[in-house]
Amino acid sequence: MHVPDGFIDAPTSVATGVVAAAAVAVSLRGARRELDERTAPLAGLVAAFIFAVQMLNFPVAAGTSGHLLGGALAAILVGPYTGVLCVSVVLLMQGILFADGGLTALGVNITNMAIVTTVVAYAVFRGLVKILPRSRRSITVASFVAALLSVPAAALAFTLMYAVGGTTDVSIGKVATAMVGVHILIGIGEAAITALTVGAVVAVRPDLVYGARDLRQRLQLRVGGELVDAPAAEPAVPVAARSSRKVWAVGLVTSLVLAGFVSFYASASPDGLEKVAADQGIDKKTEDHANADSPLADYGVKDITDARLSGGLAGVIGVGVTVVAGTGVFWAVRRRRTDDASPTVVENV
Repeated sequence: MHVPDGFIDAPTSVATGVVAAAAVAVSLRGARRELDERTAPLAGLVAAFIFAVQMLNFPVAAGTSGHLLGGALAAILVGPYTGVLCVSVVLLMQGILFADGGLTALGVNITNMAIVTTVVAYAVFRGLVKILPRSRRSITVASFVAALLSVPAAALAFTLMYAVGGTTDVSIGKVATAMVGVHILIGIGEAAITALTVGAVVAVRPDLVYGARDLRQRLQLRVGGELVDAPAAEPAVPVAARSSRKVWAVGLVTSLVLAGFVSFYASASPDGLEKVAADQGIDKKTEDHANADSPLADYGVKDITDARLSGGLAGVIGVGVTVVAGTGVFWAVRRRRTDDASPTVVENV
């Protein structure tokens, strides 16, 4: 659902850019409460994994494909604020390096794919977790439903933006019907990928899943006729010492394999937005990407003629750049939290 330049007019693009910038600023502050020394590097990995899986377009209907948006997955794994940042990092890397998603439409894409999907998915997820039995299976089920609903929500958000600032005169009713219809199908794929990924991590390291933090039951003691939380028992091995390097390594290798090898077999059919745009005529004023001559444009390495090698190398580079950029951002946010929490020493004169 990467919106190119020319779909949305300048005033609406600027307005969504302001919304996106404000949401990112709020998320930077909120992410300080979500990240710790274990989850900061994992958040960078989540961004890289989303980048890799977004290269795997899957068929959803005749002549149409879809790909992961990632907002639900990121929000459940690392938290809603950090999730917005994860998807935003991916979109920034894709727009600058791979000419995927317009630069003037960056605000539109962040609003649709990072903000709307994350907010809708996490709201649905938290609501379901509260009413479902407290179990790992419930986390997986809630992840599936949340991801499923987040995709048509983003499609509807794009339709509303197009109704306000679309550059062609088309029937908004037809666009809405087509966008929501095809993205419900894409949402099924999104839900399956999200539920499988969250379920896999919860099965081995539930302590690393932000959305599963309520699975740990607190011991309560009756004091003076009232139940109070008992002090947490000191673990035999400190939590900080429980290395997450294995999870990080497995996730990175998986991302590299998906982007560097499996992506070659992805569907070549246009994705949901491209298909609707062509069918409904909303792509008549599409503009060439400002970075169309990038060495990595269209997910291929310039001057490498072998399609498999070119695409695979571009995918590997993309995963590497995204994990480095994402990890750098999240470590900086984590360090800012540590600095803010440091006590201030006042010297007597």
